[in-house]
Amino acid sequence: MQPSKGRHTGTTELPLTANGERRMRATGKALVGDDRLIVPRNLTHIYVSPRHRAQRTFELLGVVPRCALPWTRHGVADGPPNCAVDANIEVTDAIREWDYGDYEGLTSHYIREQRKERGEREDWDIWRDGCPGGESPEQVTKRLDALIADIRARFHGPALSKAKTAPSGTVAKDAAPSDVLVVAHGHILRAFAARWIGKNIAENPSLILEAGGVGTLR
Repeated sequence: MQPSKGRHTGTTELPLTANGERRMRATGKALVGDDRLIVPRNLTHIYVSPRHRAQRTFELLGVVPRCALPWTRHGVADGPPNCAVDANIEVTDAIREWDYGDYEGLTSHYIREQRKERGEREDWDIWRDGCPGGESPEQVTKRLDALIADIRARFHGPALSKAKTAPSGTVAKDAAPSDVLVVAHGHILRAFAARWIGKNIAENPSLILEAGGVGTLR
């Protein structure tokens, strides 16, 4: 029986651990606020993975939507009044975790051992090889590129156009919100960041995204 740590779990519904919940509450307190990395009033749209653990992650950030959540709450987590947002929240398969197919629930070490026994290339690399019965790097790239195109067309494009037409040296304090928040998982977020900057994910993105961490893309 394999240890639970390090397993590839894309479609399996696993709750956040108690430690994971503590880390996300701490992340929310440190990084969400009018003078923090995530400024609630600047958010215009929020994409969340269908997995319950991603939805719980969003709840624990302390970003409080004024609209109803598109899922049944997985627990209690209320943020301070200044963290309320009018942003739309969308649950989408476009940002679900990589589909590990036949490798669902297995560790990388176990996968390589099994491949060796079958006479297959044992230096398995998900970025290069993908997962049998699941997604290839090309399939992941295709769905992420579609999401990125949607974000740029619907949110970033209009915001940049308005910024270009603003008087030189001025910043409108009442500018419409244009930030987008994506709440998802390890492999898919690394792939998303790579595609955002035009990098081929088959080259194994050298991007470190810690569990419970927050990154910024412009």
